[in-house]
Amino acid sequence: MFARVDLRDFKCFTLLKLPLRPLTLLSGTNASGKSSVIQALALLHQTMREHEWSSHLMLNGNVIRLGTTADVVDQVHGHRACGISLQEDDGSYVQWEWEAEGERTDMAMAVKRVRAEFADGGGWDVDGSEPLRYLLPRDALSSVSARSLADRLRQLSYLTAERLGPRETYPLEDPRHAPVVGPQGQHTASILHHSGTERHVLKGLASSGTVPTLLHQAQARMKGFFPGCEFVVEKVPRASSVTLSIRTSRSMDFHRPVHTGFGLTQVLPIVVAALSADEDSLLLIENPEVHLHPAGQAHMGEFLTEVAAAGIQVIIETHSDHVLNGIRRAVKRSALSPEAAALHFFRPRKDDDESAVQVQSPVLDRDGNIDLWPDGFFDQFDKDMNHFAGWS
Repeated sequence: MFARVDLRDFKCFTLLKLPLRPLTLLSGTNASGKSSVIQALALLHQTMREHEWSSHLMLNGNVIRLGTTADVVDQVHGHRACGISLQEDDGSYVQWEWEAEGERTDMAMAVKRVRAEFADGGGWDVDGSEPLRYLLPRDALSSVSARSLADRLRQLSYLTAERLGPRETYPLEDPRHAPVVGPQGQHTASILHHSGTERHVLKGLASSGTVPTLLHQAQARMKGFFPGCEFVVEKVPRASSVTLSIRTSRSMDFHRPVHTGFGLTQVLPIVVAALSADEDSLLLIENPEVHLHPAGQAHMGEFLTEVAAAGIQVIIETHSDHVLNGIRRAVKRSALSPEAAALHFFRPRKDDDESAVQVQSPVLDRDGNIDLWPDGFFDQFDKDMNHFAGWS
């Protein structure tokens, strides 16, 4: 499990040291840096996945498009260099660090330094002239910890807030080329077609009374969001595409996604990404609440808590107090220990006060209570009710 991510001169952060847990929730005002944390992890993933032998951080690819060095490096302090560091704590401490630099107009950043520090005091420190594979020195990949790091980052699932909506057809991809649902969920139907009836979900995520394969489990989980939901994935003859047909009641016929509500096609990629993930893998999700009714948003919080409890590390960015409350409910019923959940509230950087705290981290207890409610932390409903009551 990744226990912390550090960002130095990356976008709006001069220095961020952010604790991570099996379930980490990122919240805060717009343009406060929440997405930057996820983007840093997605950037490592993209480089390792699409450019195995690269000695550069590839800012633009099929997963994420970050622009140029000027878009990524803190303009005030970083100038042309930034750093990303990951700390692991799976019983043995390891810290990995990458430093990269580039000209302001460069669309990739040269890796200038790669470091590893181990609990026993060992490690290594190499400069960018060393041949790299998966952003690591090739010799380092002989170690179990380095291979584990590379595998975890290469195989992570990242879902952006802009997920693919209803379509007439969906692309059918070679599963070796598209092993995860993709940043827009564009490979969801393809994964269901290739491995829906063969792949078993993690034991901790299997709904009782349902066949433990991906397709059946996905349908069972979707019914939690949309009662009566069923779907069928069928290959289009003589074409590299599939159709997705959905119904929400057995009294109805199966319909094209455009006729069944936008929320279904937004939730299905999240469900499939979670159920198809391996233990110890990493799942990044932006705005899981998109197009969901408040009750569905709360259920999403509970579902993602179960995913984390099953051994998949989950990092979500959300503006939904209902998602937060779903997590709180799950903690209260002991689906996840409070120590396994991290809540972070981001504020925009104040250039006139560099000592101002950019991130506050409220703490959950076993009853789902939160010890700290910073101004702006999911409190708009209370502010509105106080206004209507004449108290403010």
